[in-house]
Amino acid sequence: MGLTPVATRSAADRPQSSGSARSDAPDWIGMAAGGSLIAAGLLLFAGKRRAAMAAAAAGTSLAMLEQQDLLRTLWRQLPGYVDQVQQAISQVRSTVEEFTAKATPEPGPGPRPVSSPDQG
Repeated sequence: MGLTPVATRSAADRPQSSGSARSDAPDWIGMAAGGSLIAAGLLLFAGKRRAAMAAAAAGTSLAMLEQQDLLRTLWRQLPGYVDQVQQAISQVRSTVEEFTAKATPEPGPGPRPVSSPDQG
C-alpha cells in the first residue's frame, strides 16, 4: 500500500464560486436581522411596545430577505397546511358534538318539584 499525494491549491489558485466568496464575508443581513429581533425583545421588556413592534418588523423583513428560497417553498406548501388544519378542526368539532350529545340528559321523568307545606 502506497501513499497518494494530495494536490492542494492555494486560495489564490482556487476558482471563486458564488458560495465560497459569500462564506468568507460576514453575514451582515443575518446579523442585522438578529440584532433587530434582540432589540425588539429588549424593547418589549422595557415596556416600549410600539418601538418593539417596529424593530421586530424590521428584523423579520431582513430575515425574510435572507431566506427567500425557504419562503417560496413554504408559500407553495401553504395550501396543504391549511387543508390539514381544516381537517383537524372538523375532527375536533365532531368530537365535541359527540361529547355534547352524550352529556345532555335524555328527556324523561326527572325529579319532582317539592311542594311547599302551605300548598298542601
